[in-house]
Amino acid sequence: MDVLVIDDSQAVLAQMKRLLEQDRQAVTSIFRNPLLALDEARMCAFDLVLVDYNMPEMDGVSVIRQLRGIAHYAQVPIVMITSEVSDAVRLAALDAGATDFLDKRTGRVELQVRLRNLVRLATAVRRLDDQASWLAGEVETAVRTLREREAEIIFRLSLAVEYRDNDTGDHTWRVARYSQIMAEALGLDADLCRRVYLAAPLHDVGKVAIPDSVLLKPGRLDEEEFALIRTHAAIGKRILGGSNCELIGLAAEIAESHHERWDGGGYPNGLSGEAIPLAARIVAVADVFDALTTERSYKAAMPLAEARACIAAESGRHFDPACVAAFLSRWDDIMAVGASASAHLRDVPFRIEPWARVPSLPREVPVEVAPRADEAA
Repeated sequence: MDVLVIDDSQAVLAQMKRLLEQDRQAVTSIFRNPLLALDEARMCAFDLVLVDYNMPEMDGVSVIRQLRGIAHYAQVPIVMITSEVSDAVRLAALDAGATDFLDKRTGRVELQVRLRNLVRLATAVRRLDDQASWLAGEVETAVRTLREREAEIIFRLSLAVEYRDNDTGDHTWRVARYSQIMAEALGLDADLCRRVYLAAPLHDVGKVAIPDSVLLKPGRLDEEEFALIRTHAAIGKRILGGSNCELIGLAAEIAESHHERWDGGGYPNGLSGEAIPLAARIVAVADVFDALTTERSYKAAMPLAEARACIAAESGRHFDPACVAAFLSRWDDIMAVGASASAHLRDVPFRIEPWARVPSLPREVPVEVAPRADEAA
């Protein structure tokens, strides 16, 4: 128990120190100068403060007020030592944050008992503060763990969706990172940027309902097949919609609206301009850019510079101009994401990047086995 005593009387300081330390329950620091005492209080976390009212440089009420302005002393017992019994002084001290008063004219025995009670009070306050700090730490740890698990579950689910038509999770990871980069460039707050990053990978979750014959078709789709593919946006909304989870709600917006166009020519609802959710407008740019620069069974990968020019050309038509501007403003970061895609699972700390716990899933190809002789017969 650390106690700070401030009084301009050397005799009072000596008495208080003796009474406080006689039971070995407290270690006392004494100051005659209140300004020096305040400097010490800012550097050391005292558990109990006793302060005189009449002092040079600064009175006790001002000292209490300044102490209460220091974060640590919001709950610490602060007691005024005074022989001044006027209501005005007492009210001023209470208003400044005094916990109690000690009358200098109090007898030795009573003073000793009251100081012992104050030490007990300060000890209880410190224990409560320690317990509150411990609980806050436990809550923070639990929330951090929950967020990490939430992120991992989402990425694994999105990887399962992508596994149907892509051999790795790189597309999902790149779309997430491109989206996060644009969200940051748009000046969105850090929490929203994180949620966009985590929700973006679920943009194509509705594809789980698309038949393999269409989803995995090596050539271009006909009109009927393309119409079927287009249903994945509405299906994604049905899968994710109605959740009480804010993150899943954002993912539902993205899944439904990432194929809407700024000019109103998209699907499934023909939304235009700012009627399209912002997160979906962001992911639309990320998804198209990655599709352009990725090799597929029916097309070659487009060079980065050419794909960049395509995105810029669609500003105000397919894409939100603000999102395109954000994309172009962070071009170096966008290129870095593509360059690091193959190494991201190995290099990123797992507590920050959920992809570190998500494995690549090479598709298993059935092997045709020749029939045995007896079976052939």
